[in-house]
Amino acid sequence: MPVLLVHVLVLGGTTEARRLAENLAAPAPGVPLPFRVTTSLAGRVAAPRLPPGEVRVGGFGGPEGLAAWMREHAVDVLVDATHPFAATMSRNAAEAAALAHVPLLALRRPGWVAQDGDRWHSTGSLAEAAGLLPALGERVFLTTGRMGLAAFAGAGTDALWFLVRSVDAPKPPCPARMEVLLDRGPFDLDGERELLRRLRIDVLVTKDSGGDATAPKLTAAREAGIPVVVVRRPPVPQGVPVARTPDEAARRVRRLYASG
Repeated sequence: MPVLLVHVLVLGGTTEARRLAENLAAPAPGVPLPFRVTTSLAGRVAAPRLPPGEVRVGGFGGPEGLAAWMREHAVDVLVDATHPFAATMSRNAAEAAALAHVPLLALRRPGWVAQDGDRWHSTGSLAEAAGLLPALGERVFLTTGRMGLAAFAGAGTDALWFLVRSVDAPKPPCPARMEVLLDRGPFDLDGERELLRRLRIDVLVTKDSGGDATAPKLTAAREAGIPVVVVRRPPVPQGVPVARTPDEAARRVRRLYASG
């Protein structure tokens, strides 16, 4: 008699998504049947770190396309473990889950919290962040990724110099005066200290991505007294339950399976 697998679709591209796939792929006490895990990647990173289980790359064609894919592949649970700033994909996931009548869980690492000595400036968008920069510094460490650089390519930032760190090379439009550093976290504190010192960085721009992999830059900026422009993350779609860690998400998925 064939073994029925509980099919979990993970919208991934993050460290948390990969760890969730690893967790669900491992045997668990009291769970008699294994999970079938499919991780979906957007395909924006040239050489992603692949999780265990099945992997698909590319978009779905909006919420209707995602709902159709879940019906076709008999998905039992959908987990949105995308980047905290992937707002469009999160909205699509919420709509698709409702269309396909599939339970949805969002996996979101907690955001960063300012500490004593931090000089944070909170903004709601990259464009707002760009508008603050001329009053804060001249040599900008831009760690918001390669997407959205057009916000920093306007006339108001022409006098600024940017160090842009990203996994893959950015495409135009880009800041007029820019150096690109291709690198992937995790980053260590000594390396971040040296980078700020060597390149005479006097302002840092980051999204509130949370997590430990890129947090040392915040400590280095605090130590150096450098202002940090922090772009606030968008909210999770209303009504979607949230897990803060891969282990918590795995427990919720297993409880959902056990109850169904």
